Amino acid sequence: MEQKGVDLDQETFSCSICLDLLKDPVTIPCGHSYCMKCIQRFWDEENIHRCPQCRKTFIPRPVLEKNTMLAALVEHLKKTGVQAAPADLCYAGPEDVSCDFCSGRKLKAIKSCLFCLASYCEKHLQPHLDEAAFKKHKLVEPSMNLQEKICSIHDEVMKMFCRTDQRCICYLCSVDEHEGHKIVSAAAERTERQRDLEESQQQIQQRIQDREKEVKLLQQEVEAINHSADQTVKDNFTQKKNICT
Repeated sequence: MEQKGVDLDQETFSCSICLDLLKDPVTIPCGHSYCMKCIQRFWDEENIHRCPQCRKTFIPRPVLEKNTMLAALVEHLKKTGVQAAPADLCYAGPEDVSCDFCSGRKLKAIKSCLFCLASYCEKHLQPHLDEAAFKKHKLVEPSMNLQEKICSIHDEVMKMFCRTDQRCICYLCSVDEHEGHKIVSAAAERTERQRDLEESQQQIQQRIQDREKEVKLLQQEVEAINHSADQTVKDNFTQKKNICT
């Protein structure tokens, strides 16, 4: 029973990105916690700021602050001899992207490669990070639908976006059937749409704040009217009482 408690601590206080105990832990808006450097590096590599576990997206990028209470608990765990999360905590579940190169029970993938059309756990991803032969490979967030990112006609990664036809295309498509169309990079289109979404959200938030101010002013006017009516009734009652007296 005591060992079960230790396992729970390891799972709770481990970073799902580096698989080690949390270092300078931060908790993002969805409630999941990571090493500060791990989640910063993860967001720096992605155009969308989202949680690696629940996939929730945050706009704008959250400001990260060290969770001092969690940091203290992790330090306590280190003093008790707990060093890292057990490997079985990183196994892929039904909703996770699994590593294509793990034998037996597969670990969670932390990246997918658009060139290899495969997903990798931390161990099997290492050659992509260390070897020069893999430097030009495009690593993205783990995806179950890698084939959808490849052009079915030219078998190339769809890195371009045709604004004329509103669809992702590959480079060969841009000089073939989409010649003369308005073409931008997929990254540029994604960035612009994210910026438009942020602006829309800000406008909506501003309208909400404006409505709240209007409602508050109306409430103040109603209170003033009610107070004036009460005072008038009170004054009339006092006058009548004085006349009767």
